[in-house]
Amino acid sequence: MKYGYARVSTAGQAANGNSLEAQEEQLRAAGAEKIFKDAFTGTLSHRPELDQLMAVVKPGDVIIVTKLDRIARSMIQGSQLINRLLAQGIAIHILNIGMMDNTPASKLIRNIFFSFAEFERDMIVERTQEGKAKARLRDDFREGRPKKFSRKQMDHALSLLATNSYKQVEAMTGISKSTLKRARKAAQEREHE
Repeated sequence: MKYGYARVSTAGQAANGNSLEAQEEQLRAAGAEKIFKDAFTGTLSHRPELDQLMAVVKPGDVIIVTKLDRIARSMIQGSQLINRLLAQGIAIHILNIGMMDNTPASKLIRNIFFSFAEFERDMIVERTQEGKAKARLRDDFREGRPKKFSRKQMDHALSLLATNSYKQVEAMTGISKSTLKRARKAAQEREHE
């Protein structure tokens, strides 16, 4: 049996042909009969779909992935996984590299590619942390997701609650009942300070 495995770090990732759809298309073209797809970071060793794949794959089967970093982003984790699969008689076909085996050359190539994937991931984390640190220095910095509604919009919606139900205000403003309740509670707390 030929299994495919596709992974993206986030559900919305689509850059550089790494979307789940693009990977699935490539895996089917390479002969994958059943495809397992995860939207989890490659640094996690337990990913639901990968765990399911590991439960059904047997000696003589083939696992196909589009790129080596789709199966793992760390050299140690990836090498251990591939070595374990190869030892069980399961073939691994990396579309942009070829078939993996336990020859010294294959191990070297695998470790080099995993090292680059790990380095790339570490650089992304470092740049993200630098960006966050820089943003925190700004006077207008606020941790978390930006507010969807302005203070003026929220105050207007809360004023509408004086003569309308939460459901009616939600229909008029597009602000959910739960958001209105939180805003009303926060406003009441501010009044009592």
